[in-house]
Amino acid sequence: MFKSFFLNKKWLLWSWGGGLFLILSLLIQVTITVKINEWYKGFYDLLQKPTENDISMFWDKILEFVYLALPYVVLATITAYFTRLYAFRWREAMTFDYIPIWTSGRVKVEGSAQRLQEDTMRFAKIVESLGLQVVRAIMTLIAFTPILWGLSKSITVLPWIGEVEHALVWVAILSALGGTLLLASVGIKLPGIEYDIQKEEAAYRKELVLGEDFKESARPEKITDLYGGVRKIHYKMYFHYLYFNAVKWSYLQGMVIVPYLALAPTIVTGAITLGFVQQIIRAFGRVETSLQYLVRSWPIIVELISVHRRLREFERRLELNKNEKDFIKA
Repeated sequence: MFKSFFLNKKWLLWSWGGGLFLILSLLIQVTITVKINEWYKGFYDLLQKPTENDISMFWDKILEFVYLALPYVVLATITAYFTRLYAFRWREAMTFDYIPIWTSGRVKVEGSAQRLQEDTMRFAKIVESLGLQVVRAIMTLIAFTPILWGLSKSITVLPWIGEVEHALVWVAILSALGGTLLLASVGIKLPGIEYDIQKEEAAYRKELVLGEDFKESARPEKITDLYGGVRKIHYKMYFHYLYFNAVKWSYLQGMVIVPYLALAPTIVTGAITLGFVQQIIRAFGRVETSLQYLVRSWPIIVELISVHRRLREFERRLELNKNEKDFIKA
């Protein structure tokens, strides 16, 4: 999977050059996001005291936002387009690395054609989605944690706890870490079930293809039995996702009010402005969301684990087949 793209001379420009372009693009986007977060403080401070400011100052702030937002939109659009190209090139590298051995006809892996076509496609699509998200989350965390640290200097008291230096930073870290551990423990069975789903679907698909290509081989009772296995494993997945989603959404909705609770002692004293509240809430949200990456992306990560496991099995069989051919030649 990785060697065929990142260590193959044919794809070095795409893998490393393209990856560097995406990282630089995300770095610029995160930098603009930091500037927009700073803009919110001035804008809300302006709204808090409208009688003390001229209407021209309002329009100046709107224009300032446009100057920040337009480059972000253009860059985000280009990045999304290039990411799709990048992921497809990765799929192409994997496919043409597998094909020479697979076409030898000696690879005995159930659903090998599906792994070559569908699993490589799914792997590329998931990497396209998760890859940018994880890099963006890391960069956002690096950019906003110092900002939140600085803004938290004036927030030194937490409800029910008392004085804590840079309180909001610790609240963000501990709440996100606790949520990640909670969701990981609740959803620990999901990767295995997702893998079993792919196995059942592959067996069912294989029987349908045999029945289509060789009518005399079509066995309705066998197809019905295989579909029963597909239905059973899907229902099992739905049940496990039922309680997983209940815990996930309860946690995420509960976290919405956490920064406001943390700020409550400072807000009621009138020591901070509306603009400052908005700036620190947004900085807190950026840090917290970055730390909650695993929580928010867990279903997609579960699918990636399953696809990766299937492709690794396929690669091992290909490697075994290659070694057998080399032994015969010797």
